[in-house]
Amino acid sequence: MLQTAFHAWERRLASVTTDRVVRPFDWGLDWISTNGHSAMPPLQAMQEWVAHVMEDTDAFFTPPPTRDYSLSPRSSDGERLLTFPTALPTPHPANNTVSCRWFEARADASAPRAAVLVLPQWNADAEGHVGLCRLLNWSGMGALRLSLPYHDRRMPPELHRADYIVSANVARTVQVCRQAVLDARRAIAWLASEGYERIGILGSSLGSCLALLTTADEPLIRAEALNHISPYFADVVWRGLSTEHVRQGLEGHIDLPTLRALWKPISPRWYLDRLHDRRTLLVYARYDLTFPVDLSRDLVREFEERHVAHEFAVLPCGHYSTGKTPFKYLDGWILSRFLKKALIA
Repeated sequence: MLQTAFHAWERRLASVTTDRVVRPFDWGLDWISTNGHSAMPPLQAMQEWVAHVMEDTDAFFTPPPTRDYSLSPRSSDGERLLTFPTALPTPHPANNTVSCRWFEARADASAPRAAVLVLPQWNADAEGHVGLCRLLNWSGMGALRLSLPYHDRRMPPELHRADYIVSANVARTVQVCRQAVLDARRAIAWLASEGYERIGILGSSLGSCLALLTTADEPLIRAEALNHISPYFADVVWRGLSTEHVRQGLEGHIDLPTLRALWKPISPRWYLDRLHDRRTLLVYARYDLTFPVDLSRDLVREFEERHVAHEFAVLPCGHYSTGKTPFKYLDGWILSRFLKKALIA
């Protein structure tokens, strides 16, 4: 009975969004280097590019350093804006300046300096996760909220949703998710340059996938809190409630096993062995239709079978309802408690 009720609620909450667009399928070869094999069939060119990426994912996800950071004066509510150039410029100028909202915690000489990079969910507006940032502040940690590529300040005029980070354009999806990881690593570098000794990362939904990819390559991260999880990027898009319109663009052009293989570089499943020296929290929702629950349980099982230390929590709600009272407070408490324990205690 509870499952039926929550699933109906999830569908009602999802139906509130009426501006989803089914965009045409595209291999996206203009977003990658085909290494001189431009005469290849598109699928073969993509397969070769993915194989090349997986040979050295460190290089794929490591940005060149920058000193071009700009921090605004403090606002009346204590917030500041951090901007810096992306490490992976795109054809859209608005998307090429990374924007982060900085919520600095009060100094406490008796505690280590701790900060958390926050990666919100897909299509989060500019206020998404701000309440969670303030909760992290209240727990003694600075919070740096990064706007994902093609979101809020970074959205070009032609878009009203962040369609270019998750779409039926296969290579663009990989490259824009890569851009998010490179941006996250530059944000982490800024926190370290500001003297933060203990750094964590928190990601929700799409942000949780990007947070795990960032942690796998960023040695400065001590702890990761992953909110809504899956081992595979493609399976969530193919089966999830929120991405039915993306699947409509994909169907008839590519099948799920092929898509899973081509989106391997942005799938958490392939990076778990790099997490043995980190603290990890895995959170999923029992009645989730956007990140199907069997996928979430598969990722927890992968952590267990690989003996990667972790904690996990199961929310008694769905994906969209995680943002509703009282579940948003439970979720925030679980996430902030873990990060406080991992970074400060």
